[in-house]
Amino acid sequence: MAVAAIAETRQYLTFKLAEEVFAVDVAKVREILELTTITKIPRTPDYMRGVINLRGSVVPVMDMRLKFGMEETEQTVNTCIIVVEVVHEDEIVVIGALADSVQEVFELEPDQIEPPPNIGAGLNTEFILGMGKNGGQFIMILNIDRTFSSAELDLAGEAMQEAA
Repeated sequence: MAVAAIAETRQYLTFKLAEEVFAVDVAKVREILELTTITKIPRTPDYMRGVINLRGSVVPVMDMRLKFGMEETEQTVNTCIIVVEVVHEDEIVVIGALADSVQEVFELEPDQIEPPPNIGAGLNTEFILGMGKNGGQFIMILNIDRTFSSAELDLAGEAMQEAA
């Protein structure tokens, strides 16, 4: 059973958080950066690691591991920042997503993507667009526009203004 929101073949960028593989539509990815200096903003949640200077623009960086309830991302040679464009209240917000490593870009047909698992009414899984398979491994395909709540995106906007 395919996911109704996915009607065409799309390319996905896969990345790792701990041992789990996640994917995001490449159309949402602006660029991938090596880990750089992140300036911490006081009184922000742990998952908001701070901001970076991206060619003169202030970009908030979110630790995806902490966002998903995992341990904090450790800095390694593979640690990177995936710069994504998120739609929030009809505007595009640029966010840096801290990940353990980037894997690959590959295509998935709509029939290769299953709906997200139903794990109970108490858990919000609307940020998972679907579950893909690549080489026998499940990949959680993120709906990056729903991965961050309005409150989190508002907080990111405030942090950008403070840093600017």
